[in-house]
Amino acid sequence: MRHLRIGILPLLLGAGLFVSPVGTRPASTRAALPPPADSLNDGPHVYWQDSTHAIVFYLCGGAFPADRVRAQDTLAFAGRCTDSTAQYRLPRRPPRPARDTWDGVPRILALSDIHGEYDALVAFLERAGVIDTAGRWSWGNGHLVVLGDVVDRGDRVTECLWFLYRLEQEAERAGGRVHLTLGNHEMMVMRDDLRYVHAKYTSGIVRYTGIRYPDLFGPDMELGRWLRSKPFVLKLNDVVFVHGGLAPELAGRGLDIPTLNAIGRGSLDLSSVALAFSDVPSMLLGSAGPLWYRGYVGAREGRYPAATSEELDAMLRFYGATTMVVGHTDLPQVTALHEGRVIVIDVSLETLGAFQGLLWEDGAFSVVTGVGTVEPLPRP
Repeated sequence: MRHLRIGILPLLLGAGLFVSPVGTRPASTRAALPPPADSLNDGPHVYWQDSTHAIVFYLCGGAFPADRVRAQDTLAFAGRCTDSTAQYRLPRRPPRPARDTWDGVPRILALSDIHGEYDALVAFLERAGVIDTAGRWSWGNGHLVVLGDVVDRGDRVTECLWFLYRLEQEAERAGGRVHLTLGNHEMMVMRDDLRYVHAKYTSGIVRYTGIRYPDLFGPDMELGRWLRSKPFVLKLNDVVFVHGGLAPELAGRGLDIPTLNAIGRGSLDLSSVALAFSDVPSMLLGSAGPLWYRGYVGAREGRYPAATSEELDAMLRFYGATTMVVGHTDLPQVTALHEGRVIVIDVSLETLGAFQGLLWEDGAFSVVTGVGTVEPLPRP
């Protein structure tokens, strides 16, 4: 058993300044809002008005501060409110689709289903040695994979997204990479399915500003256009990473990784009518698509049977992979199934009290526990 460096990440966000709100709300609405205003703080959100101007806004103690900022090559602004110590530099141009296939990756750490649990995320990465005690990238040329579902359920979604956004830039400068694949919850938010959004947001920034929650992640928002650049499926060396799973049907349709990702990204903003009459997009966003499919963990009655060993082999051959790593279906711990050809990395934070991760190094898999130890990969 090896021990990785353990430490405690200090708060990255400092005390903020308070600015008068833009507009007012009816007194009756204000009186009906039970949580303290400070508990609903959120931001930044960046709305691109055109190719060179953006509006940066927050919800801050019940106020709605907003600034119109001009961008040259980058959009630069200082944080407000709870992240008043932060400095932001965002590319003016929308990001290109993220590269989805990599060879020669020296080491990989993957985790999944963050769901707005910012403190648990940064604590795990610090204990694993991926970030230092100031929250900065410290893993050199390693590749960090986050298998989707960063959003929904928890109350620090915005912080998680901006943290990964910044870490992605730092890792690239150091010769490493941060990869985020989309999960079903990112897709749900972008497509106006808000069943799992935390009440902090519906009672907070949505109610105070009148901005619909999906619009905070629209294609003209910085976080929205960043998420739209991310793949459904990622392949590092001979390992394929996907939030839900790659159903046998995908290989049967000849959907290789670049094609699948291009169609998937293009499907996110289709109207419900267009989606209903689009065969491949509706399949990719549906229960047998890569964001939802659970057939390698078990059957889904009325939807699809459990995948067979032969179907798994055919799928892996088609994608040139030996192993598929998935999230989405939580298990008591990171676990290898199907003789190690499928590894499930969605674990119950509520049960364990910490995230776990899957480490690939020197051609072998192991588990990074919540306390930073590296242990053998369990098999049922």
